[in-house]
Amino acid sequence: MSNERDRTWLTRYRKERQKNVLAQPGPHGFVLVLDQLKAGFNVPKIFRSAEAFGAAAVHLINIGPFDPSPAKGSFRKVPAVFHDDFAACYQLLNNQGYRFFQFQAGAETPLYKVDFSARSAFVFGHEEFGFSFDLDSYAEIEPLVIPQFGSIRCLNVSAAATIAMYEYVRQYSI
Repeated sequence: MSNERDRTWLTRYRKERQKNVLAQPGPHGFVLVLDQLKAGFNVPKIFRSAEAFGAAAVHLINIGPFDPSPAKGSFRKVPAVFHDDFAACYQLLNNQGYRFFQFQAGAETPLYKVDFSARSAFVFGHEEFGFSFDLDSYAEIEPLVIPQFGSIRCLNVSAAATIAMYEYVRQYSI
């Protein structure tokens, strides 16, 4: 049964990825950079939020096939750009004039204190292993924190991405 279910979502992924070629950027200039996230639940949920908040694109670094069902059709609507490594993604977006932000629990600057530029790139790493690249090699990437007051102090990456997108849209909708 599990193999049949896997084949079903893999077939769905391939069809949705073909449709993704026709996706158009949303009305906002921000992009999301998903650095080696667990493909299962988080990636499609982030596409769902990216479509809701009008993202220009979602860049996926070393992320394989995933079940697109939780995206509720958003995977075909938000441009997906696939990269083998962070350096290629960074170079592409840097050449396009993006300002980079990464989210870390230990950062000092809360996201609500930053004035995002129109072209902002929000970088999210693997929930367990962090980023695939050496942060010191990209000193211009600004670390941000989403203030939290509970004892856990660790949001699910799809929830954190949604909060970042909301704050960007809030700043550009006033």
